[in-house]
Amino acid sequence: MSSFRTANPLLTESAFETQSAGRGYGNMAAADASRFMTLQGTVNASLILMGLCIASAVAAWSLLQSPSGGFHPLLMPVFFGGMIGAAVLAIVCHFKPSAAPYIGWLIAICQGLFAGGASIFWSAYAERSKSGVVGQLGTGLVLQASMLTAGIAISLLIAYKTRLIRATENFRLAVAAATGGIAIVSLASLVLGLFGVRIPYLWDNGIIGLGFAGFIVVTAALNLVLDFDFIERGSANQLPKHMEWYAGIGLLVTLVWLYVSILRLLAMLQSRR
Repeated sequence: MSSFRTANPLLTESAFETQSAGRGYGNMAAADASRFMTLQGTVNASLILMGLCIASAVAAWSLLQSPSGGFHPLLMPVFFGGMIGAAVLAIVCHFKPSAAPYIGWLIAICQGLFAGGASIFWSAYAERSKSGVVGQLGTGLVLQASMLTAGIAISLLIAYKTRLIRATENFRLAVAAATGGIAIVSLASLVLGLFGVRIPYLWDNGIIGLGFAGFIVVTAALNLVLDFDFIERGSANQLPKHMEWYAGIGLLVTLVWLYVSILRLLAMLQSRR
């Protein structure tokens, strides 16, 4: 089952091994298809989760902007609450995949709150960098990041379906290593920040910081290929029906990561003008 390797913390090899144990493969025509994961079912679950995520992100964007400049007092609690809530629920889902259909909607809402809060923060960062103050935020940066996220996801899906990009073992290892490296650096930065130590250049809007931000965007995008591979193989191998929601959650996590990473990169670029 090594072919199921993926960098997504939800869509892991162990999830496939656990959920596929004892199941026969390749007999969908003879089995009750309603009991098993299908491509169409995964698409439907993913669309529902994305709809909930977008709705909560739009609500956060609309309600948490401060008309007098600066940040709304509830922005940081909502932002960190969404991020931590999504992480905790994703861990629960990882250890109990059968809960995915029941807590998936909560994860989607938390992801939306996180994305909405990040949209306000990075838009304010770009605005403050230009004028020194933050007024009423426009949607330009958010629309650019949203369109780029959608465009990248669609392009990679087409490339994957036409086999222009193949999720080979070496490809999976490279993406997993890059994702793990980003996670380690981010965690180290967070821990050091608690002690007042800041890694120089890496998180600034200089050349090194922009290069690192671009690397994160590329890595997040390539994780989509692994997610598509996971969904395709899971559907072909008759995983349980709840894995449709489990896979949809994993895809949503990657898309939100890609969106926030693109948004951050655009804000950094705009702040240099």
